Amino acid sequence: MKGRRGYREPIGKQRRATAKFRAMADGILVHQQIRALVQEGAITSNPGIAPAQFQPASLDLRVATVGYRVQSGFLPERQSVAELLDEMTLYRFDLTDGAVLERGHCYVLPLLEQIRRPLPFTIRANPKSSTGRLDVFTRMLADHSGRFETAAPGYVGPLYLEVVPRSFPIRVRTGQSLTQVRFVAGRAELSDAELRTEYERSPLLWRDARTPIPVSDVRFDGGLAMRLALARDADVSGPVGYEALLHTGVVDLQRERHYDWRAFFRSIDAPPRGRMIVQPEAFYIFASKERVRVPRHLAAEMAPYDVGVGELRTNYAGFFDNGFGGATGTRAVLEVRAHDVPFLVEDGQVFFHLRFFRSLEDPAVAYGEGGLGSHYQGQALRLSKHFQATDGDTASG
Repeated sequence: MKGRRGYREPIGKQRRATAKFRAMADGILVHQQIRALVQEGAITSNPGIAPAQFQPASLDLRVATVGYRVQSGFLPERQSVAELLDEMTLYRFDLTDGAVLERGHCYVLPLLEQIRRPLPFTIRANPKSSTGRLDVFTRMLADHSGRFETAAPGYVGPLYLEVVPRSFPIRVRTGQSLTQVRFVAGRAELSDAELRTEYERSPLLWRDARTPIPVSDVRFDGGLAMRLALARDADVSGPVGYEALLHTGVVDLQRERHYDWRAFFRSIDAPPRGRMIVQPEAFYIFASKERVRVPRHLAAEMAPYDVGVGELRTNYAGFFDNGFGGATGTRAVLEVRAHDVPFLVEDGQVFFHLRFFRSLEDPAVAYGEGGLGSHYQGQALRLSKHFQATDGDTASG
């Protein structure tokens, strides 16, 4: 039956479902194409999807009116999320006027947006930047899906979000967005050879002096290899990082530029010899050494740190939309958590890889344009938008 939760149309019907996109090549849908999906009724919401939710290459998803405190996280491969909630829920709570999600507890929040018509695209989710910088762990769930953060082509049904605040309790209300999704047609990721060609055409990495890094100095390894900054430079004049404090107050996600950061973080000065030890299960905010520029015709995504060289999680929020970084690049901000053992990190150490993806066409609005609320364009080292300016905060967004 069409419309059943978690149902996937036969491949033939998937290809016929959305005529406007039938003949698409490989790539990521952009602003105007995502709008078209909504206008055609393929993605619906009550209340309707607002203009502010459309980003250059992604769509913000909003939490609905109720939430569920659950015993543990789960992967709904064999059942619907609703069926598992019947088994796993400790209590249900209302989100319309806001509710506090406690640090270290696991919640499942239904989302307002639903997929109403089968699409020939993979739907991939990622936390929003401000969500990651608050150390809020999120994963999208779809009925009968064997993977987190993904809904397969042809999926029809509701979407949910698993939420675990790791450092601070947070206050969440109906209509707030903690996650975003991209729609991917075919093989959108650039190979290292294709990425090198793009780089030779126009540099993607820049030094703090706003001079491009020559391609001969760039490492291509499943994307652009980028390094950690633990020393002061032209962009970073204050702290080189921040460590989350334990036992803090609540962060209300509705309040922007409201909280004194000193009540939630301690600043980290440039360490001697450019090296320091990160402690197990502590949460840190650092910046990349390089400035990165994402061209208008491409999008990017931060790849997790290779566990073969250290047990670290180096990002929660990894989407970089088309136009991020402007003409001479912007620092990437890293959300870092060590697992199991203390771990030595050094200035200039390769810390993550930035993968690039082709878009199906240039977006009508790029990052930093058109009142999109691009909070982190031009950032150096910056905490989430909920905190007052920090020492050395030079962000312009």
